[in-house]
Amino acid sequence: MFTGEDLSVWATAQSTGPVQRRGRYLPQSIKHPARMLPAIAEHAVHAYTRPGELVLDPMCGIGTTIVEAIHAGRDGIGVEYESRWSDIADANVAHAHTQGATGRGSIIRGDATRLTSLLPAALQGQVALVVTSPPYGPTVHGSVRPEAGAGIHKSNGAYNDGADKGNLAYRDLAGLTDGFTQILTGCAALLKPGGVVVVTARPWRKKGELVDLPSAVIAAGTAAGLVPVERAVALLAAVRGGRLVARPSFFQLSSVRKARAAGVPMHLIAHEDVLVLRKPPTAEPTGRGRP
Repeated sequence: MFTGEDLSVWATAQSTGPVQRRGRYLPQSIKHPARMLPAIAEHAVHAYTRPGELVLDPMCGIGTTIVEAIHAGRDGIGVEYESRWSDIADANVAHAHTQGATGRGSIIRGDATRLTSLLPAALQGQVALVVTSPPYGPTVHGSVRPEAGAGIHKSNGAYNDGADKGNLAYRDLAGLTDGFTQILTGCAALLKPGGVVVVTARPWRKKGELVDLPSAVIAAGTAAGLVPVERAVALLAAVRGGRLVARPSFFQLSSVRKARAAGVPMHLIAHEDVLVLRKPPTAEPTGRGRP
């Protein structure tokens, strides 16, 4: 169970996502529908690992976790379901090495729900940290731009152009939870005793109904044998003069405006939930993860 002592705030949006990625990631990375802020992955890597340790992201997208890990002198392995993004992730890792990243990084194309059969058996019990984020689906992803006389044009809002309905992004919450439980079960086998899993997630609304993804992540983690130990807040807003400067997406603004017009006092989301789970040690009582 989480307590007030388990809460912390990560100031991960002091600069915008595009600024964080500029020069560090290849330009085509922006086309991914759900990019983790590099500062979130960087914070997790520095908080929960030491140089030389192994970091895994079973749904690595454009490879943000792996890039930040190898820049920090850790080794990283990413798994990505779609070949389009695994190719970009691989290129981002190669780009990081040209910039002086010292860690070793690799990207594997495959289905993370079969993680233990996808990765070498020698890696079981070797991973110090897992950092990942489940997909939210097309309702909250994508890029938009205004078009004269045509309203809003949306692009990059679907995984695999919406063609592969087996993708976790197209499952309902129950199906997503089942798939994510399989992924975390594989992660638990790969983690060393006391190893940590960091999952970023946030609730969203679909047809006006709140989809409580953070609770689903906790349920998946406990079903996989992991122990929830911390719950943090990774800011999506900057802190300036003691106040939050929100950077909402078009979809957030649109949803909030429609809700308020309908009399629902909805507010902008200014953070991601960071759910920290731990693989129980083999020879000591279960406790909190490394602060």
